[in-house]
Amino acid sequence: MVKRTRLLLRRPKSTKALNQPPGTVTYIGRKESAETRLEVIDYNKESFERYTSTRPEDAFDFENENKTTWINIDGLSNTAEIEKLGKYYNLHPLILEDIVNTNQRPKIDEYQDFIFVVVKMLYFPKEATSKTNGNLVSEHVSFVVGEDYVLSFQEAGGDVFDGVRERLENGKGRIRGNGADYLLFCLLDAIIDNYFEVIDHMGDQIEFLEEDLFQKQPSDDITFQIQELKRTILRIRRAVFPLREVLSRLEKMDTNLIQEKTRNYFRDLYDHITQVSENIEIYREMTWGLMDMYMTTISNKMNEVMKVLTIIATIFIPLTFIAGIYGMNFEFMPELQWKYSYFVLWGIMLMVFVVMLYFFRKKKWL
Repeated sequence: MVKRTRLLLRRPKSTKALNQPPGTVTYIGRKESAETRLEVIDYNKESFERYTSTRPEDAFDFENENKTTWINIDGLSNTAEIEKLGKYYNLHPLILEDIVNTNQRPKIDEYQDFIFVVVKMLYFPKEATSKTNGNLVSEHVSFVVGEDYVLSFQEAGGDVFDGVRERLENGKGRIRGNGADYLLFCLLDAIIDNYFEVIDHMGDQIEFLEEDLFQKQPSDDITFQIQELKRTILRIRRAVFPLREVLSRLEKMDTNLIQEKTRNYFRDLYDHITQVSENIEIYREMTWGLMDMYMTTISNKMNEVMKVLTIIATIFIPLTFIAGIYGMNFEFMPELQWKYSYFVLWGIMLMVFVVMLYFFRKKKWL
């Protein structure tokens, strides 16, 4: 079971063919999907409309200057559908290449008519408990933000945006009264808020491992659990750290696509991601310390065993010496002719045993 988990935690290998020209749209990842699913949410302060489809062409009818449109695309393996959307929204081929390349690190690119953002969405499966590592889900998510639209591309169905959808549908908060830039903030805020849940989950695992290490008999596979924990934290760190640069650029970017009042929200997101980064570094150091703690625990237990064995051997050294003397086959040994020799010898040996035990107790070696 442990070995299988280790394989699942590895990053997907690049399957891109060699010598392909830049901008070639080739899906790199593991989440193959039979079809691409689109969810379109068209809204303004007074109205809300929601529509799902499997044809990208159906999303082209939701252009309205008085509304903001959010088009969420699930499934990146069908590159032909992604290219249709890219052609309609005039996306650069390099952007399409980054959208379907799940190995792309978080980044931000600014263009004349839109902003392109890549992030990693992290979450644990629902069946994962605080005591189990589970398999951390790291999903590649891309955003294209225009003047009145947001395109979001995900590898597969399932995300952390249900709260955003609920606020849009019920008109809660400020989201319906603001534009596409504020919608981008809400989506990034949902992703970063979930980072805190992931970090809390990792903190619980570290605490449980510490408790296991202080047990009298820690489990044999605890080293594998620590290694998996280190790998998981490394994946989280790889996803979170570049996002600080992304949010910093969003806050300071000189573009009309981001309103001045929205920049304060991105500044707040930057504070949150900084807090997440600091927690990751703390847990990373704690995880490295877990292995040292485990080795120290094993060493202490070995020392205890060696101490007991050494005391036993030390007690038997004089007893073995006495038994060796009177076990020699010499003819003239006066003690052998005495009828109480056997009992006296046993008394001496027991007395030596008791005296040595008292000495070890006094020295607090036992």
